[in-house]
Amino acid sequence: MIIGPEDPGVGIAIDGSLTRIRERAAELGPGFGALADAITRATQGGKRLRPALVTASFDAFRSGDANASAALSVAAAFELLHTAFVVHDDVIDHDIERRGVPNVGGEFRQRGRTHGADADGAALLGDAAAILAGDILLHEAFRLVAMAHTDDATKDRLLTLLDDAVLVSAAGELADVENSVTSAFPSRSETLDTAFNKTAVYSFRAPLQAGALLGGADADALRVLGDAGGRLGLAFQLVDDLIGAFGTSAQTGRDCGPDLRETKRTPLVALARETDAAPGVDHALALARTGPVAVREAQIVLEASGARDRLVALISDTLDDVREVSADPALPERAGALLRTLADRVEGRIP
Repeated sequence: MIIGPEDPGVGIAIDGSLTRIRERAAELGPGFGALADAITRATQGGKRLRPALVTASFDAFRSGDANASAALSVAAAFELLHTAFVVHDDVIDHDIERRGVPNVGGEFRQRGRTHGADADGAALLGDAAAILAGDILLHEAFRLVAMAHTDDATKDRLLTLLDDAVLVSAAGELADVENSVTSAFPSRSETLDTAFNKTAVYSFRAPLQAGALLGGADADALRVLGDAGGRLGLAFQLVDDLIGAFGTSAQTGRDCGPDLRETKRTPLVALARETDAAPGVDHALALARTGPVAVREAQIVLEASGARDRLVALISDTLDDVREVSADPALPERAGALLRTLADRVEGRIP
């Protein structure tokens, strides 16, 4: 969902950080050197949505003397933040592959076995490496913002945006896991709060506001942009929930219906459980982990409940709100056009 061609400066900034990590790691032993190499691989192949949002928002607000160098550093920071979350998510989900290849944890499980570790030892090493890789990437994201060439007041505001993104996302991730393991099923409103917190702030609201801030946006524009960014991020996550239930393997990067196989308690499932179909939904989801036939049955039951249509309607309403906000006079026309483009791109991902 890249807005336009990636600014080559973003890639240069990301590569600079990764080179720094590898150079420091080479001094600290072969295992840490291997971890730095795995971190580099973990950053490759992504869509780089978040840095694209930073630079697109910066361009929408920038004046002649706006600081492009700082925008590139901040854009790179948001990509490294995203990679950190992905690496940590894989540990939480016990995944050792991403898009068909070993992730950081998977690489270090193999490394452990190569060096004589048993299955438990290899798993411990893999989890430890992934946790540490995510920690290093989080640190590097904050370092990039702290080192950005901008005035102290702007830097403080940028760090506040990044701080908020980390804390809200962590709260959402914890709630997601807690919702999946406790006996009480979360309400629709609780699942929507979790969906918002997991994605909306770090993926949309904060990158858009960071770019706008560096471009010279005033307080009113930042407030309006933050509201629109939050709505975009919620819609984006709700589309991800649809993809996790109904998307193709090309969309999910895994087998079809991964959220159903993992019995994730998403807004889609909450909507289905509000209907008379709730007992059948619960039964179908309990069986979905057993294989593709059971996943297909769960998809049929969810669709028959009307939950899919209701969630698509909620996504469409949320994106219509973004389009309405895009006409706010606090925003320059280029910023309004950016929001409308983003709303269209999010809607276009609906499976």
